[in-house]
Amino acid sequence: MTRKEVKVPSSRLSRASKFGGLLAKVATNVAYNGTKQLFSGNKPSVSDLVLTPSNLQKLTNELAAMRGAAMKLGQLLSMDAGELIPPELSHILAKLRDNAYAMPHKQLVTVLRDAWGDNWVDNFAYFNLKPFACASIGQVHIANDDSGKKLAIKLQYPGVSNAIKSDVDNLGRILKLSGLIPKQVDLNTLLEKTAEQLINEANYQLEASYIETFSDKLDNTQFALPNVSPLSTQTILVMSFIEGMPIEQAATLPEETRNHIVKSLFSLFFVELFELKLMQTDPNFANYVFNNETQTIGLLDFGATREISPTISNGYLSLFTALSNQDSTQIEDAARTIGFFKQDIDTTYLEQILALFDIASMPLRFDGEYNFATCTIATQLRTQSVTINKRKDQWHTPPVDALFIHRKIAGLYLIAKRLNAKVNVKQLFDKYA
Repeated sequence: MTRKEVKVPSSRLSRASKFGGLLAKVATNVAYNGTKQLFSGNKPSVSDLVLTPSNLQKLTNELAAMRGAAMKLGQLLSMDAGELIPPELSHILAKLRDNAYAMPHKQLVTVLRDAWGDNWVDNFAYFNLKPFACASIGQVHIANDDSGKKLAIKLQYPGVSNAIKSDVDNLGRILKLSGLIPKQVDLNTLLEKTAEQLINEANYQLEASYIETFSDKLDNTQFALPNVSPLSTQTILVMSFIEGMPIEQAATLPEETRNHIVKSLFSLFFVELFELKLMQTDPNFANYVFNNETQTIGLLDFGATREISPTISNGYLSLFTALSNQDSTQIEDAARTIGFFKQDIDTTYLEQILALFDIASMPLRFDGEYNFATCTIATQLRTQSVTINKRKDQWHTPPVDALFIHRKIAGLYLIAKRLNAKVNVKQLFDKYA
């Protein structure tokens, strides 16, 4: 597939200018459409004027072109605050997960020269200048070293790491001015924690250390992880290439194999949460491959790795135990300890939130192999969220760690459903209960 090439704005000034231009375009459309509707006898709200197809498309296009924190925050909002933002905005932002442009050739070569000098190509027997994959803060290229070993090289977009804080601040201003985020949502904390996460994701040396940690701790008969090359820098990660089919293509494999894959991923989740207290929180399909010959799952990306505090880890151990035992009193206590509720939460609203936990924990509560092929959890959660969204006065932002953990769970459910897997999740968890 030929990717569209768009230069990444690399200076803070150019990125701030992009945000200013985006805000001006949206404001112009709001003023025009507002005046038009007033003359028609209507009195539209600001959010209605912002949520036009034209404005939302402009937002998507600009964030995709800028990449970096701007695009990443849009992705995170679409996944982690999906129940808290208008569905129109959530739908558009979700497109950012699949919409990334490549750097133009000239900018790419500049990045390579800045990292390894004018003779950068001498480090490789072969280097494909066409990206293998593109994402929010970087793109991946395929190469071979002098011994013929295949490499995956992740190049960070120029200027992205230095602009994270200002990008997040600027996007936060747009969201606040638009009125799209309910005032009950603690947007400042969400933005602050997101910026911290993105700063870590942009530090490829930190990611390399996470790869080494997971390599030391995980069972190499189940998982394959890349080896990190000394050529790596803070903005370029050079790794051995992990062979395998895209994880979604495993849907064509025998049921036993599909079940093995999903069982291994759920086991990994529990190890991360309760043993390592270190979790790769991005369950994107592109971050996994499966080698049918070795029966191993390739774990490709550790940029979104987060350290889990003992308080959060123990809180989820209590919550999952209570959910598994269907103990409503303990469920409420554990959820409150984690930070899901306001102190003065309304009783009816509390019951609605607990109903969400009940729906989401179906695989954990099921005694036996849960059939994800017939799973309707996502549909049920959306239906329940409609009821909850009507109580805006009760909305409360849970800890950011919880948002990332739930992102991982939702991704595992999606993979399990795509592979039509059957897994005894309760049995996997019971060893920790």
